[in-house]
Amino acid sequence: MRPARVTAWVLSIGGVLGLLAALTLTIERIKLLEDASYVPSCSLNPVLSCGSVMTTEQAAVFGFPNPILGIVAFSIVVVTGVLTLAKVELPHWYWLGLSLGTLLGEVFVHWLIYQSLYEIGALCPYCMVVWAVTMPIFVVSLSQLVDRQSAGTAARLLLEWRWTILAVWYAIVVVAIGIRFSDYWATLI
Repeated sequence: MRPARVTAWVLSIGGVLGLLAALTLTIERIKLLEDASYVPSCSLNPVLSCGSVMTTEQAAVFGFPNPILGIVAFSIVVVTGVLTLAKVELPHWYWLGLSLGTLLGEVFVHWLIYQSLYEIGALCPYCMVVWAVTMPIFVVSLSQLVDRQSAGTAARLLLEWRWTILAVWYAIVVVAIGIRFSDYWATLI
């Protein structure tokens, strides 16, 4: 099944945004390693503070900075998006691999969301860009696997409602952020 244009654009734009965020985080982390007094550009206040997030154990789960994973993963997504825009037909196994990879990315991102909200107590704006783009990338890569003609009722419903599900998914994350930092947000009014 040939991907829809929206799939190509979501992969291309989402991949580029994720790649830029991962590259920026990597550069900021290097600057922080070079100079412990460096204040990252994304450290804006007590809540939106990359510096607070970058220095935690969670920022290097596998022994190296997490954004390096993002550089690799989002590069693959960008290439997939560009190939899809060029109307190159990718095999089913490729979409299966991309879907599995993005599923793992989603699990990791949601673990990081939890860590940021409830363990670290700070948000990294560039990390939130990564959070925001992984969701639609996962949705469109997964939807590539569903053949509309032979899919079961549940799969067809998920496919038809994928954008609504994505909007609700975003809303849940935004509400969780709002609730977690409601004391801080109240001081801004």
